[in-house]
Amino acid sequence: MLKLTFADQTGRLTDEKLRAEAEKYAPLLAGMKEKMGLDPMSTGWMELEKWAGEDTLSRLESIAGEIRQKADAFVVIGVGGSNNAARSMVKALKRPGNPEIIWAGNTLSAPAMNRMLRSLEGKDFYIDCIAKNFETLEPGAAFRVLRRALREKYGADYPARVIATGTIGSPLEALCQKEGFTFLPFPTDIGGRYTALSNVGLLPAAVAGVDIRKVTGGARKMREAVYSLPPGENPALLYAAARHLLYEAGYRVEMLASFEPAFGWFYKWWIQLFAESEGKEGKGLFPVASAYSEELHSVGQFVQEGSPILFETFLEVGETGEKLSLAPDGVSDGFDYLDGKDYGDLNAAAAEATRTAHSRRLPVLTLSVPRIDEETFGELFAFFQYACVLSSGMLGVNPFDQPGVEAYKRWMFKALGKREWDL
Repeated sequence: MLKLTFADQTGRLTDEKLRAEAEKYAPLLAGMKEKMGLDPMSTGWMELEKWAGEDTLSRLESIAGEIRQKADAFVVIGVGGSNNAARSMVKALKRPGNPEIIWAGNTLSAPAMNRMLRSLEGKDFYIDCIAKNFETLEPGAAFRVLRRALREKYGADYPARVIATGTIGSPLEALCQKEGFTFLPFPTDIGGRYTALSNVGLLPAAVAGVDIRKVTGGARKMREAVYSLPPGENPALLYAAARHLLYEAGYRVEMLASFEPAFGWFYKWWIQLFAESEGKEGKGLFPVASAYSEELHSVGQFVQEGSPILFETFLEVGETGEKLSLAPDGVSDGFDYLDGKDYGDLNAAAAEATRTAHSRRLPVLTLSVPRIDEETFGELFAFFQYACVLSSGMLGVNPFDQPGVEAYKRWMFKALGKREWDL
């Protein structure tokens, strides 16, 4: 189970302050459990049994089994919340063998799309277009291109290789019914960035060989902890309280960092979750991420001596399950002090040294997980989602809307001649 600790020599965070802040906002926790003051059309992710129950998991496993048997590649078409969670699981947990998971619908770059199409040459493939209301330009354009590629390859049989995940009653469902595509419901009561544990995030993960039952099991375990633990021991409330204390103290940036590259795409999911949920009404911490130890040789300079605007949150892994010895090879290279050590020893030493050095100057939080596996990802998705709702409540903003995201769309659609978006 995830554990939260902190190190801070600035005095901004102390056990006393953190527990007092958690107790102060305990009513938020109680209200969240009952969904008080929360938009009922945005809280479906709290009901795992509704969108990730037995029937859903069985159907997804069946579809994934067919794709794994018949395809060399599976193309996921989606942007933002429609692919970040799935991509984070696939990149960290994909099992050996086919199919390759390819990502589309997240760019409007012709060179990038052409590279993606070239990567499909000579391969049998399926596609899944994930688009809640089927209005977002990036997945809509990519879906058109990839449907054409499937038709050219498979002729009249191509619809059997098209899956679409959208809202029931949407134009996307109507299109699926007309063309004979497989349709999966995009939850009507969940916003995109909260859809990790639904058809949106779980099908691509299942195609990659990820055990989606263990993912949802980890989320259920975290939900139970958040709902049952008292304020002073509740990890989601304590994390939200720490963020709020630091925000009130003048910090404006939170940096999520880890010494495990497997979290590289998880950062993207985390950044979207907090940026889109909290960044409104002139408020919110700006979420950024850093991949250590590589970026200690660049970003580390700013952290250590730059503007004191940020604090760090580390994702620490207890056991990776991997060993790599640094046994001597008979060459005198000046690194004899590494004899008999393992790469894990190096990574642990670098992580501890970094926390020690950085905590002398800025607050450092550490979220420790026992290992990188399906259960851990389920726990992390649930933990951060609950913490984000609590943190948004402390700021006094709605964690489920994103009015600012629509601003650029109005100008873009007007430029492309979509009449209803005329200004």
